[in-house]
Amino acid sequence: MADAAEMLDLLVGAGATMAVAESLTGGLIGATITSVPGASKAFRGGVLSYATDLKHELLGVPAELLRREGAVHPEVAGAMAAGVARLCGATYGLAVTGVAGPEPQDGKPVGTVYVAVAGPGGRKWTRELRLEGSRERIRVETVDEAVDLLSGVVKANIGEHSG
Repeated sequence: MADAAEMLDLLVGAGATMAVAESLTGGLIGATITSVPGASKAFRGGVLSYATDLKHELLGVPAELLRREGAVHPEVAGAMAAGVARLCGATYGLAVTGVAGPEPQDGKPVGTVYVAVAGPGGRKWTRELRLEGSRERIRVETVDEAVDLLSGVVKANIGEHSG
């Protein structure tokens, strides 16, 4: 599992930047990233779109998608990631949406989380998680999974462009 410092090193090495759109984590990803000295070399900023309407208004998630699927859906996570990258002028957008509890949301059980990365050329990568435990544990594990997904994508893209 990659950590935030490793992820930032990969981004800086690639000459890339990132931004984050957070829902269930409520700023925990941004706080984790900015706790690393030198984070400003790659971290542009982010959006806390806890309310569903903000996912549409700030990040450009299609209103019809939100009406049809609710906020906890892989396509919503992908649209959030693309929206925050565009909004913040970043190479990569990282987004999370899900249910930390205590109650299910949009027909999805507690622990259902979608993590997405949007990158160059409009490409998107999504990871579905089924997490267990307390609300806090679900949020912390979501941060770890999000950092790990972005690290993996950046590593893969470096490989594609280096050889």
